[in-house]
Amino acid sequence: MATVTLDKVNKIYENGYHAIHDLDLEIDDQEFLVLVGPSGCGKSTALRMIAGLESISGGEMKIGEKVVNDVEPKDRDIAMVFQNYALYPHMTVYDNIGFALKLAKVPKDEIDQRVRQASKILELDANLDRKPGQLSGGQRQRVAMGRAIVRQPAAFLMDEPLSNLDAKLRVQMRAEIAALQRELAVTTVYVPHDQIEAMTMGDRVAVLKDGYLQQVDTPQNLYDRPDNVFVAAFIGSPSMNLFEATLTVDSAGSSIKLGSQTLTLDADAVAARPGLKKHDGATIIIGIRPEDFEDSTMIEHDTTGRQLTSTVSLIESLGSELMVHFDIDARRVDSGDPDAVEESDSASNSVGRFHPRSKVRMREEVTIAVSTENMHFFDPATHLAIWE
Repeated sequence: MATVTLDKVNKIYENGYHAIHDLDLEIDDQEFLVLVGPSGCGKSTALRMIAGLESISGGEMKIGEKVVNDVEPKDRDIAMVFQNYALYPHMTVYDNIGFALKLAKVPKDEIDQRVRQASKILELDANLDRKPGQLSGGQRQRVAMGRAIVRQPAAFLMDEPLSNLDAKLRVQMRAEIAALQRELAVTTVYVPHDQIEAMTMGDRVAVLKDGYLQQVDTPQNLYDRPDNVFVAAFIGSPSMNLFEATLTVDSAGSSIKLGSQTLTLDADAVAARPGLKKHDGATIIIGIRPEDFEDSTMIEHDTTGRQLTSTVSLIESLGSELMVHFDIDARRVDSGDPDAVEESDSASNSVGRFHPRSKVRMREEVTIAVSTENMHFFDPATHLAIWE
């Protein structure tokens, strides 16, 4: 068992491309840390640097108390699970799982003990004499996990291990991997296939963008208290609705002007953010998650002053909820680029997660209640969350 520490780690390729910028991360002993971000953000590069498959251009990497900048991958005491499983097709499951131990000249009886122990944990006992071609995708993934487990490493590194599985099997396997990690209590760094994996599996989630660490926190804190516009929009599906709005902070009642409409703000939400006073009368960025929009006819309490009127442009019925698309005549903020604040040319620049019994209809006007107590506020210049 070991901590994994990245201290101002950089990766610069020979062509000058700077993939990782001063990455600071401390992954605790036995922790399950998930790395997320858009394609090309550097998450797989960071994982490969921990594994030793990519050299480090600057900074310091430690596994436990040992600096491993120049240590060969085989000597780092880590085990990596790839998305393509990388199994030997001509070997049995037993031989695949025990192969690394055989190369390390571990005694045969110990190899047998470790392989059978791992196969029992992974429910592969009945398949030890089979070859990978005779197994399902989920079973092959378990074999790849078994090969990592028997090595008894200081840390597991997993790069999209579930991406080749169908949706139903992914749900099953992510639960199994999370339970297995807790049982084995091995430090794990995981790059997920999708956001659901990130939010359901990790003790903490680290969000990367363009090689820069944006925020690292528990999944729920990332969702509830994003540090900036990028994290706010990246975490959550559908994405947070982000708009420019004009703020009025008043002891008698604060509000925002969102396009041609005005919303009364929740007093407690404003009181929790003293920094909003500095933006009185100014344009800020506000964020509203889809679940904080609702068909007003489905709400029993009074929502006076916290309603928007719009026209429904699209309804997606998911059974347990309705995804309702509509337009707000405010300038939408592009979270991917801090300078990209453009007029939306779409008739559905907003999406709400409505109650499944809502009677809203396409192309009809709808009154939408807004839970302003859950609204997010960001500085338009820095894109950082406004709190103090």
